[in-house]
Amino acid sequence: MHPARLWKPLKDNQVQCRLCSHFCVVDPGERGRCGVRVNQNGQLYTLVYDRAAALNIDPIEKKPLYHFLPGTRSLSFGTMGCNLGCSFCQNYTLSQPPRQGKAVQGHPVTPELLVQTALDAGCRSISYTYSEPTVFFELMQDTAKLAKEKGLANVMVSNGFMSPQCLDELAPLIDAANVDLKAFTPQFYEKVCQARLEPVKASLARIRELGWWLEVTTLVIPGLNDSDQELAAMAAFIAEKLGKSTPWHLSRFHPTFELQDRPSTPTSTLERAWTAGKHAGLEYVYLGNVPGDPHNATFCPGCGRQVLSRSGFSVTDMAAGQGACPSCGAAIAGRFA
Repeated sequence: MHPARLWKPLKDNQVQCRLCSHFCVVDPGERGRCGVRVNQNGQLYTLVYDRAAALNIDPIEKKPLYHFLPGTRSLSFGTMGCNLGCSFCQNYTLSQPPRQGKAVQGHPVTPELLVQTALDAGCRSISYTYSEPTVFFELMQDTAKLAKEKGLANVMVSNGFMSPQCLDELAPLIDAANVDLKAFTPQFYEKVCQARLEPVKASLARIRELGWWLEVTTLVIPGLNDSDQELAAMAAFIAEKLGKSTPWHLSRFHPTFELQDRPSTPTSTLERAWTAGKHAGLEYVYLGNVPGDPHNATFCPGCGRQVLSRSGFSVTDMAAGQGACPSCGAAIAGRFA
């Protein structure tokens, strides 16, 4: 175990974790809702500081980040545990076992090893991903500090349910984030994710204020978050609160984990969502998990020229490699160098 950060002691050896917006009060000998932070005699410890449960070299487009160092590779890793309990979780074998009281597993790692692995592989960044990086905050923070010193960028792929204090601690370290906006009703977050919507909206707005490059992803689930009204509300929130140049990734749902009573998302539904984004004024709206779809490319918001072409997670043409349209000179939002 490793000493945890962002918590405060309470009476009778209880502690309150201040890492995410659950603000768990943890009794002695018990774990928080994430399953990877434990109270030992009035002190909070993390169980995942030195245990990576998944580690790969990924294209940055897989995060997905389409406007941040496109065409580069990112060392991506995550630990077990999560502060949400989404019934549709695609990485439930990593995220959920600790929440069920099961053993925390993973391969031994250190911040030094992770950073050196990224450098040796020619990566431009390190991505904290796969499970929710908020719950392995200590490992992320120490790795990110070292990565910064070595010239690597830091990327967070998150559900956005971290605490304001957590964001403040990470403010000087993280360069880009992709945050899931899973739905736009309190009921969805409470019943399907065991969380709340408002803290996620607040985190998104705060990330924009911090100046991190931000992209948003929504998994569109038939019958749960795909009504015209809800899609329009999400698109309007992104456009008005986060900015019209914020990329919105719309991903196709496939039955998994505890949510297998509905079909995969029809392409027509994703097209409706794409249209909602464009009607709200969003300049960059993408469809994911639909091979060959034309909405996977980036088009200049000025003249409409295709300026970034992709095949799967590979960039096949990068006409806007310097961050501007070669035809009309309009800026393409993002960080390209």
